[in-house]
Amino acid sequence: MYNYLHFEVIKMTWKIIADSGCDYRTYESAAPDTSFVSVPLTIQIGETIYTDDANLDTDKMMEDMYATTTASKSACPSPDDFMRAFEGADNIIVVTITGTLSGSHNSAQVAKKLYQEDHPTTNIHVIDSLSAGGEVDLLVRKLHQLIAQDLDFDQVVEVITKYQEKTKLIFVLAKVDNLVKNGRLNKIIGTVVGLLNIRMVGQASDTGTLELLHKARGQKKAISTTFEEMLKAGYKGGHITIAHRRNDKFVEQLSALVHEKFANADIEVLPTSGLCSFYAEEGGLLIGYEM
Repeated sequence: MYNYLHFEVIKMTWKIIADSGCDYRTYESAAPDTSFVSVPLTIQIGETIYTDDANLDTDKMMEDMYATTTASKSACPSPDDFMRAFEGADNIIVVTITGTLSGSHNSAQVAKKLYQEDHPTTNIHVIDSLSAGGEVDLLVRKLHQLIAQDLDFDQVVEVITKYQEKTKLIFVLAKVDNLVKNGRLNKIIGTVVGLLNIRMVGQASDTGTLELLHKARGQKKAISTTFEEMLKAGYKGGHITIAHRRNDKFVEQLSALVHEKFANADIEVLPTSGLCSFYAEEGGLLIGYEM
């Protein structure tokens, strides 16, 4: 007589959650039992409040923003917004836009504390991307890949933390009207940018601030400057995610430049979310890349 031991395999469900500092609206994951949820910020232009979700008419929002002379502003999700997104998963990873631009990261941390009081066995990890746009997209993309490798929660957290140290964001702005209206950029500089066809090239710092590196005159110069800065930072042909606000020509020319040196470089192109469009403005790009 043989005794057989039966072991029940318990499948853990996963959620990857990002605020709309991420440009993905949906994500078809190869990882089993894994879903992606976007938690939107809101953007107020005049008296109108736009919710940055899949139903947002970004073109209309941008038209309204340029038509108003008053400063527009964004508002972060509430802890309740994040807690609703947490429902139904055993393992949860949250990625937020840099905490220096938004209170979204703080809301997610509050939500984690409150949710785990009632769900103590749920694993939750909150990542401050210290960035926006393309670099946030890189982290979300990598998380799906790690979960698909059947890593456990602690392993995913460990690997994504190390991965984040090897990613960067470079941004290119063709318009700075919003920065001027919000008092973040001198009005004279804003006028010069428009009149002289200047592109502002900058990066996300290690502390999550957005810092200016160059004022490049014309798109051709901006493209070469962008790639030079990527190489200087340590880019060696890794994955690139380009989030852009209606600037296909820049994307094509930068991609061609990258492929001249790194023929096998994988480049993903996404339209900017409403929030990233709000920050990058027309013609702007938020480029995340692996070093």
